[in-house]
Amino acid sequence: MQGVCVSVLCVCICVSALLRSAISQSHVKTYTNTECTDGYHWDPLTEHCKDINECETIPDACKGEMKCFNHYGGYLCLPRSASVIPAPEPAITPTPAFNPCPLGYEPHGDSCVDIDECERDEHDCQPSQQCINTLGAFNCQCPRGYSKVGTECIDIDECRFRYCQHRCVNVPGSFSCQCEPGFQVGGNNRSCVDVNECEMGAPCSQRCFNTYGTFMCRCDQGYELGPDGFTCNDIDECRSSSYHCQFRCVNEPGKFSCVCPEGYQLVGTRMCQDINECETGEHQCSDTQTCVNIHGRYQCVDANRCQEPYTHNSDNLCVCPHSKPACRDLPYSVVHRYMTITSERSAPSDIFLIQTTNFLTGSFNTFRIRSGDDNRDFYIRQTNNYSAMLVLARAVSGPREYTLDLEMLSGHPLVGQRSSSVLRLSIFVGQYTF
Repeated sequence: MQGVCVSVLCVCICVSALLRSAISQSHVKTYTNTECTDGYHWDPLTEHCKDINECETIPDACKGEMKCFNHYGGYLCLPRSASVIPAPEPAITPTPAFNPCPLGYEPHGDSCVDIDECERDEHDCQPSQQCINTLGAFNCQCPRGYSKVGTECIDIDECRFRYCQHRCVNVPGSFSCQCEPGFQVGGNNRSCVDVNECEMGAPCSQRCFNTYGTFMCRCDQGYELGPDGFTCNDIDECRSSSYHCQFRCVNEPGKFSCVCPEGYQLVGTRMCQDINECETGEHQCSDTQTCVNIHGRYQCVDANRCQEPYTHNSDNLCVCPHSKPACRDLPYSVVHRYMTITSERSAPSDIFLIQTTNFLTGSFNTFRIRSGDDNRDFYIRQTNNYSAMLVLARAVSGPREYTLDLEMLSGHPLVGQRSSSVLRLSIFVGQYTF
């Protein structure tokens, strides 16, 4: 509201707008054409009636000592000592432009177009709400995952509805499903499907087997699973058992192998068999020697082992005829034989059969160990009149060599002289039990 202050003789007199309204009440109207009341003229720029300053347009508007003061729709004549302090003019509120379109629309050329109140921020939606423009209006809606409580949007706890197969984690406006270890969220983002860890780099050092929700590590033959459940460690089969190999076990990664000592060959996977160098031709015996196979090796012996007064009669046979004086007290013949036995052979054990090939009807024969058995490791068991068995009395260890003279004494009731023959048996005891 506007007022005018008048100062007379240093006294300030305020003429209020109420008084001014009373003075010129008929002159404050707003017109929509060029006709204005007295004291006003039409201003085409503002399209309003504007006050006329009579103090400028009327010559000698005030007489004598009076001073002219312009006023709305008129003027005042006051003493010259008076001063007028005008109040600020009221702001002119522009007249809204005429809108021929319905509410929520605005003219665009010859037609009316919808006003997007959401884009222009001309809505009254709450910060938690979303403005949705509609034809001629707008709506305030809650975002997905929220429900309207009063004027506010409150988060919906979707986990209450058990949407997830395993675990549900509520988040503002939504939720997420999580799975237990060994599973992953399926294509519908709710169910949990098994993870094939074996195809995703499971830490198994050898073989991997996928199971529901987890996996298992397995090892190849010859390995065992370590404490961590992933690493495969070699099994030392040679340490776990001493019966894998007949001679020696050699551990290898994931397996083992058996080896045999020199002079033997592997039969199958674990057994050792003596190599008969005399048959394979791997010996180095000369033409004047005989190759004798022994467990694990061979021996070269002279083909003629006869010693005086014996003479060589045939292979391995030496004869000392009684016609020679030196042969009277000696066995008539000496036959050389060779055999080999394994070390620690079980005893008692029959090892060699002694049998005469020539004997007279009515004669009687006896057998004995003439020499070479100082420790009594052998004995003779006679089975009948013309044969006997050499028996190993106790187990012996090799390598060792015995030379036994096995004598057969023959007698006849009609012949007073007794005769004898010797079988000189060389026994080679091998180093091993096989």
